Amino acid sequence: MCGIIGYIGRKPVVPVLIEGLRRLEYRGYDSAGVALVRNGSVALRRSAGKLSRLEDSIRLDPIDGDYGVGHTRWATHGRPSEENAHPHRDCYGRIVVVLNGIIENYLEL
Repeated sequence: MCGIIGYIGRKPVVPVLIEGLRRLEYRGYDSAGVALVRNGSVALRRSAGKLSRLEDSIRLDPIDGDYGVGHTRWATHGRPSEENAHPHRDCYGRIVVVLNGIIENYLEL
């Protein structure tokens, strides 16, 4: 199963998102990621595997933002990988999405 957490507020965003994802671990997942927005720019970190790998990635290459979204994914389509982990960006890097479910017409989109 997937889990989604979003945050807009005064606290530092990354710790809130990571804690939210940690609370969703019981649902099962194979990859995790976060996207943060600051001044209209999107920063993204994703990893296959457990949440600790995402935390390691953020520790090695820190990100921050004014608000953000986090996601844990359970692979029903596509292998567990950083590429398949959510959040996903559009081809311009301006739009970020997370979803629970399957987009059957992804090729057309």
